[in-house]
Amino acid sequence: MILSALAALALTAAHPYSIQDQLAMRRVSSPTVSPDGKRVAFVLRTTDFAANKGRTDVWVVNADGSGLRQLTRHEANDDQPVWGPDSQSLYFLSTRSGSNQVYRASLAGGEEAQVTKLPLDVGAFALSRDGKQLAVALEVFPDCPTLQCTTERLSAQEKDKSSGRLYEHLLYRHWDTWSNGTRSHLFVLPASGTGTPRDLMPGMDADAPTKPFGGSEEFTFTPDGTGVVFTARDAGRTEAWSTDLDLFVASTTAAAAKAAAPRKLTVQNRATDTSPSFSPDGKTLAYLAMERPMYESDRLRVVLRSWPDGKERVLTQKWDRSAGALSWSADGKTLFTTADDVGNHPAFALDVATGEARRLVKDGHAGDPQPLADGRVLFALDSLAAPADLWSVGADGGEPRQLTKMNAEALADIRFGEYEQFSFPGWNGETVHGYVVKPVGFDPKKKYPVAFLIHGGPQGSFGSSFSYRWNPQFYAGAGYAAVMVDFHGSTGYGQAFTDAIRDDWGGKPLEDLQKGLDAALKRYAFLDESRMCALGASYGGYMINWIAGNWSDRFKCLVNHDGIFDTRIGYYDTEETWFPEWEHGGTPWEHPQAFEKHNPVNFVKNWKTPMMVVQGGKDYRVVETQGISTFTALQRKGIPSQLLYFPDENHWVLKTANSRKWHETVLAWIDRWTKGGGKPAAKGSSTPQ
Repeated sequence: MILSALAALALTAAHPYSIQDQLAMRRVSSPTVSPDGKRVAFVLRTTDFAANKGRTDVWVVNADGSGLRQLTRHEANDDQPVWGPDSQSLYFLSTRSGSNQVYRASLAGGEEAQVTKLPLDVGAFALSRDGKQLAVALEVFPDCPTLQCTTERLSAQEKDKSSGRLYEHLLYRHWDTWSNGTRSHLFVLPASGTGTPRDLMPGMDADAPTKPFGGSEEFTFTPDGTGVVFTARDAGRTEAWSTDLDLFVASTTAAAAKAAAPRKLTVQNRATDTSPSFSPDGKTLAYLAMERPMYESDRLRVVLRSWPDGKERVLTQKWDRSAGALSWSADGKTLFTTADDVGNHPAFALDVATGEARRLVKDGHAGDPQPLADGRVLFALDSLAAPADLWSVGADGGEPRQLTKMNAEALADIRFGEYEQFSFPGWNGETVHGYVVKPVGFDPKKKYPVAFLIHGGPQGSFGSSFSYRWNPQFYAGAGYAAVMVDFHGSTGYGQAFTDAIRDDWGGKPLEDLQKGLDAALKRYAFLDESRMCALGASYGGYMINWIAGNWSDRFKCLVNHDGIFDTRIGYYDTEETWFPEWEHGGTPWEHPQAFEKHNPVNFVKNWKTPMMVVQGGKDYRVVETQGISTFTALQRKGIPSQLLYFPDENHWVLKTANSRKWHETVLAWIDRWTKGGGKPAAKGSSTPQ
């Protein structure tokens, strides 16, 4: 009785999840198991509110969860830990010297030692199995024979009084960065950091790792250290409309003057090949491959290639899921990976002999599965009600064990909304899934306003994961019931389901959203259909514009973050043109009807619902004029609307103060229309009207 009273008191004292909690949460990432399988290094990100940014440190924990300790404590960012072969030392990247360089730390203690002292930032790195060589990624001019040549040319650019730059091909800007002519090339040098780094890609007009999101998972030393296998898109002027990433191998032993050009390993496949990983015995190279050119969301199959003779077999041809990062068991008989799967993202064990996939984790979002010495498998796990921590599970499944609790103190003071998955007959009667997150302090006798969240991609999923941008728990903490639907086009339900959105952006997905919302309203009596707002980003933002013209009477308000206003112009002003060409079946001049049939701009005449528009000034995927055009249309039609503009953000809102501004402004907007009777904001508000 006393314990029950204390539990009730603790629950009462806890507060609903808020944006402050979201910003303050400690974020676990990049776990890596030591070669002996007895320890795990990982990165922990904390928020420096005064500096308006996150900072990262390297931590270590034993495989059983004991011995947790912070390894690096410098005020600079330390990340990307890589174990030395002795399992007693860790290499990592740090900005403490003023540039991003490789450092080494010993588990025995002592001061961290700077390994590389290069004139350019190290973007990513790998260590050979014997610990004698480093491969580092540096931004260089492809035609420069030395690093000094690159630094001198960059210095000349900075001193040039003219700001004009001349471009001769597309991808002159990518994601959030304008090109200055450099490429990310891989260099090899001794692990001591001494000697002159040698470019493994001399003259290649290509990036390794690939941009904008590639990292160290895209390159690895061969088992004997005589080569580096890496991913690159060497596509020349067609780069902007090519997804032909290939695997190459470059020699690390040949002298610079005699070094041959990297050899392409995946000559036959014109689609993506990536993420090379060698088996423990060095006899097999595993990698991920797509089949269809120009389709960035095709299924990633696991391919096994005999090394070095090159004989290949597809391991997962019959497994209708798209594999993620790969790691090998110690005996080489199992590959561990992850994949979206019906609203979750579990870890899987793949039998190397048969390709059979065994699911190791039931619910939530798993990442980076790797074998431990005790036969268990390490992974990071988060869910709709928990940020990421490190866990382990038996190689054949079983009950997972939690190894870290990096937010235990904070979580003890936070209340989350309960959530559950539901399903319904969507387009063509096919089963579609969704989630409902109940408001914090849920009372079944009450009615609650609805935040209807629409995911981006469009080949993505609003599954059970913990987001630091679009987190349904933020809305649950503010008194809303959050509803999310994984419409046709979403991942984790088979490749045919994902493919179904092609050339039908406003068709099947809209029908699924409509039927999904109706199903949720029928099933959950606490949802108040008279007080609903729809919110979405990227493709979700496009869908908000599409809803405004084609489902205009359903919601009290809308929120469109970086959403396309005009699909035809959207082709011409984006950077990765392979995406709209695949999605709409070609170019606008070849298939104009495909770009126009589901074009929001053609239905502006039907717009009437109040809308907030959010736009990043450095978003080169969905450029700022798309958001500005949306706001112009709303204002010209006299529809209540606001424009929240971040000149320093890209397709995402990443900076601490900007994230707070985003959440507070969006919440004020939906509160206004669902809780405040549609009254205008108070005079003197810092939010532009």
